[in-house]
Amino acid sequence: MTTVTTAAGAVQSVDWVAIAPPTVAAVVGLAVLVADLFLRESRKPLLGWAAVAGLALSALALLPLVGGDERATFCLTTDPAACSYVADRFTLVVQFLVLGAAFVVGLLSMSSVRDSELPPGEFWFLLLSSAAGAALLPASRDLATLVIALEVASLPAFALVGLRRGERLSSEAALKFFLSSVTATAVMLLGVSFVYAAAGSLHLGTVAEALPDADPRLSTLATVGVALTLVGFAFKTAAVPFHFWVPETYVGAPLPVAAYLSVVGKAAGLSGLILVTVVAFPSYGDVWGPALAVLAALTMTVGNVAALRQRVDRTYSAVRLLAWSSVGQAGYLLVPIAAAAYVDEPGEAVGATVAYALMYAVVNLGAFAVAAVLGRPGTAKPGGAGPGPDPAPDPDGLDVARDTAANRLTDYRGLYARSPLTALAMGFFLLCLAGLPPGVIGLFAKVTVFRSAVDAGLGWLAVVMAVNVVIALYYYLRWTAVLFRAPEREPGVAYEPEAGPEPGQESGAAATATATATATATAVRADAAAHARLAVSAPLAVSIALTAVLALALSGAPQLVLRFASGGLL
Repeated sequence: MTTVTTAAGAVQSVDWVAIAPPTVAAVVGLAVLVADLFLRESRKPLLGWAAVAGLALSALALLPLVGGDERATFCLTTDPAACSYVADRFTLVVQFLVLGAAFVVGLLSMSSVRDSELPPGEFWFLLLSSAAGAALLPASRDLATLVIALEVASLPAFALVGLRRGERLSSEAALKFFLSSVTATAVMLLGVSFVYAAAGSLHLGTVAEALPDADPRLSTLATVGVALTLVGFAFKTAAVPFHFWVPETYVGAPLPVAAYLSVVGKAAGLSGLILVTVVAFPSYGDVWGPALAVLAALTMTVGNVAALRQRVDRTYSAVRLLAWSSVGQAGYLLVPIAAAAYVDEPGEAVGATVAYALMYAVVNLGAFAVAAVLGRPGTAKPGGAGPGPDPAPDPDGLDVARDTAANRLTDYRGLYARSPLTALAMGFFLLCLAGLPPGVIGLFAKVTVFRSAVDAGLGWLAVVMAVNVVIALYYYLRWTAVLFRAPEREPGVAYEPEAGPEPGQESGAAATATATATATATAVRADAAAHARLAVSAPLAVSIALTAVLALALSGAPQLVLRFASGGLL
């Protein structure tokens, strides 16, 4: 710990061990950006491994903080209890989730950076910078630091979405993401200013104590401020009606960036939402509790119904389904936060959200890892492109060639024949998201969220959740079934028959035998093409294996994450 002093006495006390996780990620990001200036093009892939190692080191920096007392730094000298950075149990769990997920996204990005010809220095710097901001957010204990951390996590994400230069979809997605996010941030800042005017402080604990005793003439201002402050964090969680950026952004962004937004971006938004509601505004539970309950119901319903309506042959339908699925999952994650307004121990409700977020992070990243395998150029269709009839025009009007990564749901047909382990892993991830055995962790996590709503007296919300779980079963099971169906033979692959005698130069019986043999050989080749092995790069294989092992471990020992729902984190 370092203490900075002046003639007036102690001014600031910095606990470097407590702030190490986000600091390491930020420092490694800067180092990668500088190193990019001096490395030859052939050595640039080393930047990716350096970035992944930095994220692993950031996660390892959490170890000295585990099992110890709560640590706080950047505290006011006049009030040591008012600190801007607190490393408590909640902070450590969310930081582990964020940095672990960013590590997996780093592995996913290895192939994407090379295949899409993304600038490696900029990509890895932006990813590490965003991860540092997301890791800072759960430790923030004043409104100013919360806003700064949220923007540090968000601003690099805008650039990551639009990093595929020259692609219309990428540019449009980045612009839509940026404009909608800036609008939400502006509204949130207005709310923060109202809260500061009513409470006279930005520190969350002080705000919680000051708001109930605020001047009655400022009560309306405080109520409006509380409501507006929720907007920015609701946007990050993709809660309805702040969700409209999600499908187009996921489609336009590189697939690892979409995976990052679906997990790390959502975790950052949820942690900020938990801090401002449970820690800063507990006395205004009658305002944010019903609002979040309605948002949760709308979010899960809109997300699941939209996912249900996805056409299997639509371009990028697999990515769109994952996007709408993430919106539906955000609705489930909001349920315990809404329930926290109605119970005496909000920490247990917060634990239910964190437990569900840990499960969701593992299996959703696994699903995106498999989608990244099918999304690589040349892997969408077994056998590749070849002569034959032109493909039907895409309903979206996008010109997608047969051998490009269209990532349609139909491209997953017969995946088991091409890569059995990849198909089994994907099926397991989808069953976990659906909450069906053998994805036991998904079932238990949903039961935990469901119980939090019932315990809070939100029976209507529990019923809405149950209906949505049933709706989601259809599209998760439909995708799972596609994986194990017999693969289609590539209609565009033509095979030349073996050279043989000219017609009329052999007897009728011999001609019949030759024709039969030729037809059999052609069918065998077509079947072999349909069953061609799927090439999986080493980083993608490690990502799939890592998430699959974690999902299996959590299904075998669900108490590893469900214990947070009973112990309380705040």
